[in-house]
Amino acid sequence: MHATKTLLVVYHSHTGGTRLMVEAAVAGAQAGDSGVEVRLLRAPEAQAADVLAADGYLFATPENLAAVSGLLKDFFDRTYYGALDQINGRPYASLVCAGSDGTNATRQIARIATGWRLRPVADPLIVCTHAQTPEAILAPKQIGPADLERCRALGEAMAAGLGMGVF
Repeated sequence: MHATKTLLVVYHSHTGGTRLMVEAAVAGAQAGDSGVEVRLLRAPEAQAADVLAADGYLFATPENLAAVSGLLKDFFDRTYYGALDQINGRPYASLVCAGSDGTNATRQIARIATGWRLRPVADPLIVCTHAQTPEAILAPKQIGPADLERCRALGEAMAAGLGMGVF
């Protein structure tokens, strides 16, 4: 069966927390019978053509210095004008693996998405690891089952909504 809709998941992960969140979201998106194709791309690999070809988006990043990661910001910098005024109204959601609160990173994504005229279809999903020392910040991250379930549910809801034409 050929998927009629595509969910593009663009992420960056340095210590593994965001990657675990994304893997759970992708598993959720692929679990149902939505007919939605899920494309998973690391931020450095994603191009404007990938953005244009997708029907919905999930952007995921660690919180770095109270901001999105440099590589996710680079993705937006490289693709923004190539997609501007061509993806208006498409749905998006975001995942942030934060050491403190993650809100500034979600604000940055929301501002970029507003410029692209994307439509938020879920509140930003923030998982806080409480990593505050240099050692904890640089250590590989583990995400608890309850938080992974929230990520899985978001992926499932994104795919279901796209597949049913709800957004």
